[in-house]
Amino acid sequence: MSDEPVRLSLVWEVLRRRWRQLVVLAVLGGLVGAGASLVFSPGYETTTSVLLQGPREENELLTQEQVAMSSAVLDRAALALGRSGGGGELRGSVTAEVVDGGVIRITGGADEPAQAQRIADTVAEEFVRYSGQLANNSADAASRLVRQQQETLRRQVAETNRRITELHAAAQNLTVEDVQMRTDLEALRTSLAEAMTTLNETEATTSRSNMVIMGPAPVPSGPASPTMLHFVGGGVLVFLLLGVFAQLLAIRTDRRLRQESDIAAALGSPVLGIVDVPGDGKPPKRREASGWARLRRLVWDDEPLDLAPVLLTGDEEGRSTRLRRIVAKLPANGRTGRLLVLAPDDDAAAQAAAARLAAAAGNRSGGQGTTLRVIDVSAGRPTVPDRTEADGVLVVLTAGSRTGWELVGIAEACADAGHRVIGAVVTYRARAPRERQAPEPSTDDAMAGSA
Repeated sequence: MSDEPVRLSLVWEVLRRRWRQLVVLAVLGGLVGAGASLVFSPGYETTTSVLLQGPREENELLTQEQVAMSSAVLDRAALALGRSGGGGELRGSVTAEVVDGGVIRITGGADEPAQAQRIADTVAEEFVRYSGQLANNSADAASRLVRQQQETLRRQVAETNRRITELHAAAQNLTVEDVQMRTDLEALRTSLAEAMTTLNETEATTSRSNMVIMGPAPVPSGPASPTMLHFVGGGVLVFLLLGVFAQLLAIRTDRRLRQESDIAAALGSPVLGIVDVPGDGKPPKRREASGWARLRRLVWDDEPLDLAPVLLTGDEEGRSTRLRRIVAKLPANGRTGRLLVLAPDDDAAAQAAAARLAAAAGNRSGGQGTTLRVIDVSAGRPTVPDRTEADGVLVVLTAGSRTGWELVGIAEACADAGHRVIGAVVTYRARAPRERQAPEPSTDDAMAGSA
């Protein structure tokens, strides 16, 4: 895992070079958001308010909220609306909440504006009607009790008024008893005020069952949030951010070797040179016939984004010069006069470089030559021919395409076959303009004359 911090330049590289993958993820996120909107979008919503007259405690308001959402109210509303599913069908379309001022707000939702308005108004009407029935059912016993309390309070008020009048008439001379009498008078007045307050509260209690609907629910002019557009936009944004984060995480966890020194250490042999391959390095004869494979190649790109750029000439003459110098470093003599050139079977750039290297070796002249035989091997489970067929192995691979363990596996496969890895050639993909190139040389054995 890389320990380097994530820089804005790397994020820009992700957006610039992985935009096809990000576009695919954004489209997928939009489709997921559109599907989610069909399930979670509330549709059209509208509200109506029910006013509860008289002073109310907070617990009483919460009780009325539960009554508004009770099965009895919703079943009646469903019957009035012609719903065969009963109150359970309406429960997901109706909400009730307590707001300030003793008001219960009832919200109804549906796929159509008129239907949402009808649901809200019907539930509010059934709620008021059901609450009135509950109050009427207990009205007889409650009214008798209230009348008894009111009669007792009226007698207490009359008695208190009579006593106050007597005390005022008796207070002619201000003596000590008169002062005490006036104190009693004030106490009786306080008792009278408390009795009147209790009477008023009792009368207010008798009218608490009164509820008023504060007008019909308005017809909604548009769908309630979040709409399908919100879901689609959110899905696109979330999948796009997840895609960028996944790309950055993949870069930090990528164990493929980029540096030539690391490649040489994993193979246990020096790097003899570097070669740039124009375009994507894919030979024409290895074109995929499957449409799905071509589509995957168009969208998917796993080339390391943090690969350090290498300054190369990028022209054909420069490539030929580097290939000749690499061939000159190869051993000229051997027991069989043949070297194996190993290129991973999934590395098109390395295969193209190996073919050009064999052609460059075949074009050399003079003296005893060395044959280069190009072989495609699997990096996961490499298989190398026996030592009787060659005097050594030259590994050609693209920078940032193989992990250290894969290169160690190739080196161990060569050692098991009795071969010695004489070196490695590292290729880089060059984004050069298209130029007319000679046909790809054959990968058959080519003789290289010794210099």
